Amino acid sequence: MQQAAYWITISHLKRWKYGQINELINRIYIDNGSDLQEFFSLDPEEWGNNYAIDEKRISSLLEAKEQLVNNAFLAESLYNQGFELIPLNSPDYSPTLKDNLKLTYSPPLLYIKGNKQLLVEDSIAIVGSRIASSRGLSFTDNVAKKATERYKVIVSGFAKGIDKAALDSALKYHGHSIIVLPQGVMTFGSGYKMYYKQIIDGDVLVLSTFHPNAPWEVKLAMARNPIIYGLAKEIFVADSSNSGGTWSGVKDGLRKGRQIYIRRPSEDETSANNLLIKMGGIAVDEKGNPEIQQETEKQAVSTTSIQDNLPSRVVVLLTNIALTAKEICTQLGIDMPSKQMKEVLSKMEEIEKVKIGRSVKYRVRQPEIFDLK
Repeated sequence: MQQAAYWITISHLKRWKYGQINELINRIYIDNGSDLQEFFSLDPEEWGNNYAIDEKRISSLLEAKEQLVNNAFLAESLYNQGFELIPLNSPDYSPTLKDNLKLTYSPPLLYIKGNKQLLVEDSIAIVGSRIASSRGLSFTDNVAKKATERYKVIVSGFAKGIDKAALDSALKYHGHSIIVLPQGVMTFGSGYKMYYKQIIDGDVLVLSTFHPNAPWEVKLAMARNPIIYGLAKEIFVADSSNSGGTWSGVKDGLRKGRQIYIRRPSEDETSANNLLIKMGGIAVDEKGNPEIQQETEKQAVSTTSIQDNLPSRVVVLLTNIALTAKEICTQLGIDMPSKQMKEVLSKMEEIEKVKIGRSVKYRVRQPEIFDLK
């Protein structure tokens, strides 16, 4: 509470990027062993000498410093209404967010209401178009159900369409969700009434990175998207067009090396999902299972089936001919190492090994011929 006004002040510096603010915070706390209250008590010359801050940014700091009294009243109001402030250096700050966004893009301060334990739980985000398809909505419900069964938190941007559906499904299946606002926490009045019970019960956490009094704006909705992606360990895409928030968010995530799971659309759908898959997204089916995994499982079943029928096929093949292990694999169309085939043949009583020239071959065991003299 004592430092809250200073955190609000430094977190919304004009003309400063998150990375610059975070670097300054680290220098204050880690390098200098100081705190924000002491930092703001310094004069501009000391800011320049001790922290190598240029005149343009010093001007921004002086402008912000004038808001300290107002921010103190704002902080008191926030606490009185049940909000909490989670600064970058707090142990309650989401490790997933910090790991995904790094210091360059991590917001210096999180404003929250609800169960802050959700910030440290395993989490997924299900994202997509505001104009959601029926298949996209079904996919969202399937993935949300599986996630809640595995005690994963659903991160939602609370937008119409897929975002809201993901939140609704999480609560329907008695799971947990983080609502990431495109506005300040103090301008979400109707939302708190709507989810009052879930917030009190610890099932929902409301979070914002914007100034507490900021109204909803399109630019804030776009700026919120990286926070949604950053809070999630896994990202699933239900629907995407070739423009808009989902499209740009997924492309940005893929550029940063994130693993993003994209629903494979059917041929009759108008969707940009396949384009995102070509860019590096992982294709998944309607239940969120990766196609690569499905193919591997099919191959495993196929291999098991082949191996189950292998002895009888080998006997038929070698009834009137002798072949090497490699030749047997080729004739039967089996992708199996020769060494493995030799192990199979050695366990078959009806097959014998014979030396023909320089090659070791296999054939159906010949009947013994007895000398009757």
